[in-house]
Parts: sequence; C-alpha cells; structure tokens
Amino acid sequence: MTATPGPLFNLALASISLTGPLVVHVFMPVIPAVKADLALSEATAQLTFSVALLGMALAPLVYGPLSDRYGRRPLLLSGLSLFLAGSLVSAAAGSLTTLVAGRLTQAIGAGCGVTLVRTIAADVYGPSRLIKVIAYLTMFYTLGPMISPMVGGLLIDLLGWRSVFAFALLLGGVIWAGAYFAIFESRPAGVIAQSSESLLRGYLALLARARFTGFVLQTGFCTGTFLATATAAASLMKELLDRPATEFGFYFLLFPFGFLSGNFISSRIGGRVANETMVLAGSILCLAAVVAQCGLFWSGHVTPLALFAPGFFITLAQGISLPYSQAGAMLTNPQLAGTAAGIGVFVQNLCGAAFAQLYGLLADGTLAPLMITTSTSALLGLVAAAVPFTLVQLGDRK
Repeated sequence: MTATPGPLFNLALASISLTGPLVVHVFMPVIPAVKADLALSEATAQLTFSVALLGMALAPLVYGPLSDRYGRRPLLLSGLSLFLAGSLVSAAAGSLTTLVAGRLTQAIGAGCGVTLVRTIAADVYGPSRLIKVIAYLTMFYTLGPMISPMVGGLLIDLLGWRSVFAFALLLGGVIWAGAYFAIFESRPAGVIAQSSESLLRGYLALLARARFTGFVLQTGFCTGTFLATATAAASLMKELLDRPATEFGFYFLLFPFGFLSGNFISSRIGGRVANETMVLAGSILCLAAVVAQCGLFWSGHVTPLALFAPGFFITLAQGISLPYSQAGAMLTNPQLAGTAAGIGVFVQNLCGAAFAQLYGLLADGTLAPLMITTSTSALLGLVAAAVPFTLVQLGDRK
C-alpha cells in the first residue's frame, strides 16, 4: 500500500458513517407523518423504518466478504451509489410500496458505510490503535444522530416529509464525492489468499468462537434497546403527549449526546482495560437505565424527560461498549476482518430492526410495550456480554 492516511482521508472516512444516521435517525420524526399521510397502521408505518434496518443488516454480509476478495474501494463507491438511488426513489414515492422499495435500496447502500469504515480503519491503523480509532470515528458518526432528527423535524414541519429524502440525497452526494477523491484502496496483500475461502467457511470460522458471538450479540441487543426506545419516543411524543416533530428533534439530542460521551470515555481509556470488562460494564449500565425508566413510568412520571433522559444512559452504555465489542470481534481473526465487520453490522442492525418492529407490533398507545421490549433486549445484552467475560476469567480467549 503506497498511500498514507491524511486529514482528508480521515474526514472522508468519518463522513461515510453518516449514511447510517441519514437512513435511521433522520427518518424517525418522519414515521408519524407518513402514518398520517398514507393512512397506515402503527405496525405498517413501523415497517418503513424496520425494513431499512433489515436492509442495513443484510447488506454487510455481502460487503464485508466481497471487500476481502475484491478490495474496499469498489464496494464502498458502489454502496454509496445505491444510497443515492434509494434516496431519490424515496423522495418521489407516491405509495407505500414505492416508499418501502426506496427505503430498502437506500439502506442496502448505506450498509457499506459502517462495515467498510471499520474494515478500512483496521487495515490502515492496525490492532494497536483500532479501539481509539473506532471510538473517534464513532464520535464523528454521533454528529449524524445529533443533527438528523432535529433537521428532519424542521424539514417536516416546514416542507413536508418528502424533503427529508431530498436532504439525504444532497448530503449523500457530498459524501460520495469525498469518498471518490480521498479514499484509497487499503486491503492488505496478505488478505488475498484468505479471501479465496467460501463465504460460508468464513462465517463458520468466526461464529464457532463463543467470544466472537458474544461480542456481536451484545452489540445487537444494545442497539435493539436504543432503537426501540427511540422509535417509541417518536410515536409517544406525538400521540400520547401531543408534541410537535421539532420538539422531538430537540429532545432527541440527549441520545447522541449520551453516545458521544460514552465514546469519549472509550477513547480516553483505550486499551488499558480489557475489551470483555468494558463490554460487560456497558451492558450493566444499559439494563440499569431501562429499569430506571420503567420505574419512572410505573410511578406515573410520563413526560418527555422520562422518555429521553434514561435514553441518555442507554446510549452512554452503548458508546462505552461498542468500540470494545467491535474491536474484539474484528481482532478474533484479522485475516477475516471484513467478514467479521459484516457479521457484526448484520447482527447489530438485525437485532435493532427486530426490536423496533416488536415494539410496533405491540404498540397500543400505552407505555407497556416499550417497557416489555427494552427490558427484554437489555437483559439479553447483559447475558451476551457475560459470555466473553466469563471465558476470559476461565482463561479461554477463543
């Protein structure tokens, strides 16, 4: 590899991760507007959200292994092009079917972002700096959730929900241009021999390791807790508390601010504490935040802060544990870093989609579905985190 990373490379690499928030977070305040405009049920309206999470979950299973075979850059530019096409279709959608198709295309394209950003970071910076690099990249990613819902809420209130996709198309075009001019091919030459293995053999080699499986499942369940909380807050703010979409966008800032704070803690600690310990600590904090929120609801405190303040600690927990779980999973087998990143993003988004849709199916206008969904996901996240932690205590790092 002759090229070396510079400021433009780092900025372009970080900006690619913004495609995820443009699919997920900017769309959250759109859900009530789409539901009203197209006369949808809660579960059907939630489908326009969860189908995108599903697309982002499945796509990395292709991007990761193919990037091990054919290189990071061609897969990255192809994915970003799909994101632009999906944004255009969604902006012009005149029916639920077209909107779902556009959202799915947009999400499949965005699926390249997190997967290949992590993989390129592992290629360029190596294992010794990977935790810090992932933490800093994720801190930049957090700008997306901080800005997207607020911008989305303002656009909906001023110009209607279709303008949200026009915004995604415009910003996505800037991101594509940055990737084209600044991102170089980073795949190490030594990966070529390994990448000739079948996709199935690569998956099995990683999933056979309980430590790897525990890391990726913890990431998925923690993400499910956050997304169930966030999507429920979008609907409950509008329908239960009768608040405008713009106000949701401002309260939503507590979520990314918590995530940013957690990433900052992770970046400061770096590799001084074992991955397994940090992932377990984040999982305990996540469950404690959910229990506290349930206590507030049961005691009759149903306010915007009761919806969002515990979410700060849920995302704080996610920000603490995520860089460690990602690094731990990818370093399980460095020769399969792209495949490991793909599986990790798949599980993360699949669990997020599953718990967001579970909330949509259970939603009845009360707070009980939110409490059931988040309690389940947070408890499962703690169980998953306990697996690699216990293995290390027993002296087994496989």
